Amino acid sequence: MSSRLKKVILIVLACGLLFGVARVQSSLNHERDQLGLTRVQPLENAPPLLAFTTVALGGFRGLISNALWIRASDLQDEDKFFEMAQLADWITKLEPHFVQVWLVQAWNMAYNISVRFKDFPDRWRWVQRGIALLRDDGLRYNPNELLIYRELAWFFQHKIGQNLDDANMYYKQAWANEMKTVFGGKTPNLDELINPQTDDARERARLLREKFKMDPRLMKEVDQRYGPLEWRLPEAHAIYWAASGLKYAEQHPDKVNKNEMITLRRVIYQSMQMSFQRGRLVSNPFLKAFEFGPNLDIIPKVSAAYEQAAREDQNNHDHILAAHRNFLRDAVYFLYVNNRLSDAAYWYKYLGTQYPDKPVLSGQPDSLPSKIPLDQYAVAQVAADVGETSHDRVESAVEGLLANAYSSLAIGDEDRYAGFKLLVGKVWTTYQSQVPKARIEAIGLRPLEEIDREILNRILDPVQGAPFEVRARLRTSLGLSVEPSVASPATNAPPGK
Repeated sequence: MSSRLKKVILIVLACGLLFGVARVQSSLNHERDQLGLTRVQPLENAPPLLAFTTVALGGFRGLISNALWIRASDLQDEDKFFEMAQLADWITKLEPHFVQVWLVQAWNMAYNISVRFKDFPDRWRWVQRGIALLRDDGLRYNPNELLIYRELAWFFQHKIGQNLDDANMYYKQAWANEMKTVFGGKTPNLDELINPQTDDARERARLLREKFKMDPRLMKEVDQRYGPLEWRLPEAHAIYWAASGLKYAEQHPDKVNKNEMITLRRVIYQSMQMSFQRGRLVSNPFLKAFEFGPNLDIIPKVSAAYEQAAREDQNNHDHILAAHRNFLRDAVYFLYVNNRLSDAAYWYKYLGTQYPDKPVLSGQPDSLPSKIPLDQYAVAQVAADVGETSHDRVESAVEGLLANAYSSLAIGDEDRYAGFKLLVGKVWTTYQSQVPKARIEAIGLRPLEEIDREILNRILDPVQGAPFEVRARLRTSLGLSVEPSVASPATNAPPGK
């Protein structure tokens, strides 16, 4: 056979193979897409460079991204964080649909890199970058990945909301300041952002949608279902992003994993529980900072969220109910020490109805709800908190005991007032003495005088405080001036003090 004939045969064979490949390519793409082996749809709303890169490099993208990932790890070990962040940006552009790339790089920024810095503002910048990576780009290219919603919610719930990082109070303050630009430095008004009527409101609504990627209508739905929430605190945003993932899952049930939906629900009820403990934001003009208190109005919805989660997650049913029982015990305790005795009695009865055979006091198996009166239970919980280092529980107890003290003084029971004030001092001193000096700034209590002043201001507030008769008696007992007939501008210092 001549060489010329061989070439003709090879050319004909090549053309035949190319024709065969073209005939089966569409079916192969369809099967690969169904099996989740690759993405065959082009990126939507992607920058031209990213769209070109994902098409031009083809299968080589994985090899290049692996090499860049190894290089990024080396740069991190060498403390070359900015170069590492640039490589992370390239990696996510090479593999925009690989969810683990987004999760690992965002976690690396928010958790691993941030703690390498001593200055809190530097830490906060890296936490912000981790959040922005998931929120601005990860969800943009992967709106159906519930793991990204879950991770974004976790950053708010854990990294900002919890107190494991010494900079956690700085994070909370910084995030509250971010939200101040959206809500105009006042109590959040979602209706104002849904239907803005002024140029200022329209600008803040634009900022909410474009910078923070949040929908005020969905925020209102979340607030009505899980709130009332304080949108200047991180727990509300953890609930929002978890609820956003669940809403997508409900609209596209064929594209999501049921187990991932369970993790999102877990974020919601855990964040609601934290919002119950410290979901009230109090402005302190003296320190030019924010303080936190319990959100007792959310208790019914937190309880309902636990019960719903227990019904839907049968594998963790018993664990969730155990957490629910602990929450009810805390709810009764918080209500009692905040002088909401009728609510405390209701939930204590509910606790006994739901868990009649479970003890209410740790380490005391005979302390069943039917055998322990509400007053005895509350006093025992206060005694237990004096011996532990739970910041939120102790600060709530201090606030509640002070409220009880002033309530006693208003009815003329000066001995009870003095007893409450004495107990408050012991609780505050005992807690502070048990906190390591290095952790005082992170988890220490506010000065007792400051907490006392805030509670008294709240009671003496002419608009939202106690009735006029109670305020007048307190002013007389405390030697304060007579309440003016016209309310003066809000201040944290009682008039006449």
